[in-house]
Amino acid sequence: MHTKNRITQSQNRTANKRSKVIGSHYPEFNISGYTAVDGTVEFYSRINSLLNNSMVVLDFGAGRGSWKEDYSCQYRKSLHNLQGKVQKIVGCDIDEAIYDNSTVDEKVIVKIGDKLPFDNNSFDLIISDFTFEHIENDKEIAQEFTRILKAGGWICARTPNKYNYVYILIQLINNSWHRKILKYVQPLRNEIDVFPTMYRMNSARKINTLFPCDKYENHSYYFKSEPAYFFNNSFVFFAMKVFDSFLPSFLKNNLFVFLNKK
Repeated sequence: MHTKNRITQSQNRTANKRSKVIGSHYPEFNISGYTAVDGTVEFYSRINSLLNNSMVVLDFGAGRGSWKEDYSCQYRKSLHNLQGKVQKIVGCDIDEAIYDNSTVDEKVIVKIGDKLPFDNNSFDLIISDFTFEHIENDKEIAQEFTRILKAGGWICARTPNKYNYVYILIQLINNSWHRKILKYVQPLRNEIDVFPTMYRMNSARKINTLFPCDKYENHSYYFKSEPAYFFNNSFVFFAMKVFDSFLPSFLKNNLFVFLNKK
């Protein structure tokens, strides 16, 4: 019991330090817990604009729904929560952690290499949030998305930009080291939420190849959110923010994929 309290207190101190660092560089963060360049607010605001209450939605790579542990910003959490805004949300994942996900209406385990266990034209919208970078069988998944998505439906994905300098560096580090390094770089990151990265499906060129223009209207764009890997250090955060400001658009840290099936 005492150990659990110490861990909680330590996490609280870490979270408070992180908030102070971000708030010192983005004053608007101190108002309601999110910055003007918050990627989650941007991404899910776009998704919410597409929703209606008759939709059946697939959350691909839903995991355990770790976003429900976002206690720092209720507004961001409300955008992320789609239950009650659509007819049904189906969550699927390769990990049994999906069974702990209370943010979806139906839970499905899928196996790498197998076809997705859904009928043709089953979904109005597919969300894949920070999942594309982990996909190994990119061509098969793209084909399956096309099969199960209705005409007029949307694929909405957020993924790190393969060509951003941070993710180039991450690609040089063996997957076996990721959990250890993230303890220092992102001290609030839970090890259960760290998975091997493949970086086969997170560049604009690859998206164009996997989802060709004869089948999709592509409205994807790059987005520069605040630095995420800064060791909770204000100087590192500032240096990354300044450096990022000089990067051309195609080197921004996030790629937001929005595809409308014809």
